[in-house]
Amino acid sequence: MKGVLLCGGTGSRLGMLTKITNKHLLPVYSKPMVLHPLHILLDAGIKDILIISGPEHAGHFLRLLGSGKNFNARFMYEIQDEAGGIAQALSIAKDFADNDNIAVILGDNIFEDNFAKDIKNFKTGAKIFLRKINDAKRFGVAEIKDGKVVNIEEKPKNPKTNYAVTGLYLYDAKVFDIIKRLKPSARGELEITDVNNHYIKNNEMGFSIVSGFWSDAGTFDSLFNASKLIMEKEKKTKNAL
Repeated sequence: MKGVLLCGGTGSRLGMLTKITNKHLLPVYSKPMVLHPLHILLDAGIKDILIISGPEHAGHFLRLLGSGKNFNARFMYEIQDEAGGIAQALSIAKDFADNDNIAVILGDNIFEDNFAKDIKNFKTGAKIFLRKINDAKRFGVAEIKDGKVVNIEEKPKNPKTNYAVTGLYLYDAKVFDIIKRLKPSARGELEITDVNNHYIKNNEMGFSIVSGFWSDAGTFDSLFNASKLIMEKEKKTKNAL
């Protein structure tokens, strides 16, 4: 299993905060945002990780994370020249994956849960991680019937459920062939929801429910809430020692 950490995008929802830096380098309490999803991969035992970012601040990621030596891992870097969607960014990882399974995580996703067991037990197909939230319509929303995900709708105005698809995905090597056949959505991007629906149609999609805190940290409110959660978690850990 290899890891892919996606840190592209403009972060426009955060206004002036991202005028001179990448969203994923903003602080979430005591650490840069990107370190939180990075540790999801590292804690699952993944040693080979590809970091994909836009060209403007790629050097900042390299300066922060380096070769991976300080994390007992090996980091590689690629550039997404222009925003084309999550699936388009993921396609850049094909050579890096080299027919291996991959764990993909978005650089602005903050999780409380540990996913080491899910990642280590993954064999084939795809797996997504769902979180029941009040404002699911901001995300891809999963419809579940008889214990299976039967469809994912991207940012629906009237979601059928409150199960949002979080920014952690597990895929086998077929994902790159699926992306190759995708057509751009109405907003001109290759959507990760279309990738996931392809696996669903082929009855190759698994899922788990996220029980702990999750935030995409992509808005002022979610960034604040993520920082508050991490602060509380770190203080509890410090007091327990």
